[in-house]
This record gives sequence, C-alpha cells and structure tokens, in this order.
Amino acid sequence: MAAERIKDVGILAMDIYFPPNCVLQEELETHDGVSKGKYTIGLGQDSMAFCTEVEDVISMSLTAVKSLLENYKIDPKTIGRLEVGSETVIDKSKSIKTWLMQIFEECGNTDIEGVDSSNACYGGTAALLNCVNWVESNSWDGRYGLVVCTDSAVYAEGPARPTGGAAAIAMLIGPNAPISFESKYRGSHMAHVYDFYKPDLASEYPVVDGKLSQTCYLMALDSCYNTFCKKYEKLEGKQFSIVDADSFVFHSPYNKLVQKSFARLYYNDFLRNCSIVDKDSREKLEPYSGLSSEESYQSRDLEKVCQQVAKHLYDTKVQPTTLIPKQLGNMYTASLYAAFASVLHNKHDTLAGQRIVMFSYGSGLTSTMFSFKINKGQHPFSLSNISNVLDISNKLESRHVVPPKKFVEALKLMEHRYGAKDFVTSQDISLLVPGTYYLTHVDSMYRRYYAVKGDAVPVSNGH
Repeated sequence: MAAERIKDVGILAMDIYFPPNCVLQEELETHDGVSKGKYTIGLGQDSMAFCTEVEDVISMSLTAVKSLLENYKIDPKTIGRLEVGSETVIDKSKSIKTWLMQIFEECGNTDIEGVDSSNACYGGTAALLNCVNWVESNSWDGRYGLVVCTDSAVYAEGPARPTGGAAAIAMLIGPNAPISFESKYRGSHMAHVYDFYKPDLASEYPVVDGKLSQTCYLMALDSCYNTFCKKYEKLEGKQFSIVDADSFVFHSPYNKLVQKSFARLYYNDFLRNCSIVDKDSREKLEPYSGLSSEESYQSRDLEKVCQQVAKHLYDTKVQPTTLIPKQLGNMYTASLYAAFASVLHNKHDTLAGQRIVMFSYGSGLTSTMFSFKINKGQHPFSLSNISNVLDISNKLESRHVVPPKKFVEALKLMEHRYGAKDFVTSQDISLLVPGTYYLTHVDSMYRRYYAVKGDAVPVSNGH
C-alpha cells in the first residue's frame, strides 16, 4: 500500500512572479551604442526584467509562495519541506527560507525542513532534487515539499549587462504528480572551473569569463547527455536519441546558447551513430567527425552546420520553451523552470504522455540532465489549471517598458544600496499588482522589512 501511494513523484503545481519593469533589448542596443542586432540577434533576447529598489529576491519569493498557496488552495500546514535555490546573496548566514517562514508561522506550522542551496544557476535544481528525494524516502511524513527558485541577475556596465534578468518560481512537490520525475535516467557532471563566480562580497556583480563559460556549458551538456543516454540504454535495452523526447528544456543564459546546445545534442547523436541522423545530415557532419572535443567546441563551422541540420527538430522540440527566457532574460536558478513554464503555457493541451528532458547548468561548475514524464493530472493539479495559474500571456503583456536610462539609474541605486543599512525605499508601488510583497526599509541593524500591496500593516523581519 505504501509503495502504491508514493508513485509519480514530481511537480504538482507551479507559480511564477517577475517584476513589472522591463527594458527592451533593441532600445538597450541603441543606448549602449552597440551594433544593431547585437543583443536581439547576437544573444537572441527580446527584453529583460529587472528589480527596482522596492523588490528583491526575498520579496519576489514571498509573493510567489503566497500566490501558489492561494491559487491552488493549499493549506500552509500541509507543507513539510521548503527548499530555496538562489545565488543572490542577501545574507551570508540567514537563509532566504527563514524569511518565507513568516507565511507558515502565521498558521502555526514551524515544523518545516530545508534551507537554501547555492551554486550559480544550479541551486533551484539542487532544491528540487532534495524535495523529490525527501518525498521518495523513508523520512517523508506525507506532506508536500515546496521549492522556490529566486534570483535577480545584474551585471556591471559592459557587454554582460544585457544578459541579466529577474524572477521567482514556486513549485509544489508530491506524489501522483502531472509532472513526474523519471529518476533513474539522471546524468550529472560536476567539476572545478572559474568560468563565472562572485568572489567580491562587497559587490553583487560577478567575474565572468564568457568564452570559457560557454565552452564549459557545452562540455557539461555533452557529459550529462552521454551519461543520461547510457543509463537509459541500460534500463530500456535500446539506444536513446533526441527523437525519444518531445521537448528539450535548457538553462538559458541567453537564447543563442540554447540554439547551440540543442544542435550540440544532434552532433552527439551523429557521433553515437544514431539512426535519426539522415544521410544528407550525416554527409554534412562527416568532415567534423575527427575533431577532438576541444576543437569541436571552438569550431564555428561545425556550430553552423549542426544548427542547420537540427533546425527542423529545434522548431518543434525547443522553440516553444524559449518564450519566457527571451522576454525576461537570465533568471539564474529560475531560468530553467521558466523555460519549462513556457512549454506548459504553449502546449498544455497536448503534453500528456510526453517526455521532457531538462538540462540544468550552474557555473563553477555543476550540471544535471533529467527528464519528466507528463501525466494528465487531476484538478487543481491538472496541466490546464497550472497553465491558467501561470497566466503567462497576461503577465508578460501587462509589464511596463522602462527606457534604458531609467534602467541604468535603477541599477546604480541598487549598486549603492547593496549591503547597506539604515535606509527607506521610495515605496513607489504603483506598478505592483495587489498581493505583491515589497521592501519598505532596512534598519540600522540591517534588518529588512516588507509589506504587501493592499495591506495596511507592514510585514516585519520576523520579530
């Protein structure tokens, strides 16, 4: 009976919150004086979300959690584990999870395990795997797990700045899920690299080696895919190739890298002699079959050919995943799950029975490839209801486009305030929808205070 009960563990429900402010990449190109198309075509991005001084990773995650609980009518007492993934450091000791406990303390539920996971963009996946493993373990007490991915990605002025973004995603974890884990196929690749890191504790900005980071991403992708395929083949007794999944969802620092990544999987299938690679494509790829791994990462010609031969599959298996990341930018830990939310938004009517492969990457480096099996789900955890709650089109359309000058000013103020104490925010919440949490002030002891739009009483820092 117990074994029967714990079946199809995975994501039961999702909600997403992102700031109402965005800047258009096209306008940013003009403002930065770069060539036309550098951000829109070169990076493949449309617009970028960003926090103003009244929002941060804590307020966004408070909003996302409260919204999920209300939208799916979940009693906060039924949450037994809460895990947060983030790389946006607000405090070196106090986890973001502790701020979220305010929502649960109100109803007397303080028996909730879990803290924050952090390693670049991978923290959300670590948090998700922790929750899934808990539900599948002997420690599970029958309650739900809750995963929150929250980040505000900002960069110093320069070429990396257009690759920022901001969002928070909340996911409810439990058995009999419409989005269930195929846990046996997971493949991970972990290594020590300095491709993107944040050693300066006085600054929010990272140190980035862009070229190395892209190579590391593709190298990790190759390694995870090969492990994933081996595990699949061992269990299923047949070869795995990209046609064995209906969608591929990638962590998306910018869309151009997603295009390259899927093309890279096609190249892997060619090297593994998969039957899906047709004669014409095989002939085009043959000249590159003798390249070493390192040479293949640097070859522009190979990249071009791979994208060309994989395009027909990219359009159906990947393109529908790119909606939110292209609109919001790199949301770090939330990026992969925002891309997955794009699939739910675009295809919720036809997903039942499908397999979706996910690739999570965090610089430094950590990476995992895993897959979901999609089931119909029962209300309120049906795919159509999840899509309704996510409400992607309305949320994207109701955003406020800010001129680049104002975006730069907002970042300057945040830069000045980073790690600061004893200040009051403007509390300009005109663009926030009712029910959104926002930062009111930070006192002389660095304690942060939040309020909810529509509420008269500010929410304290706890005590």
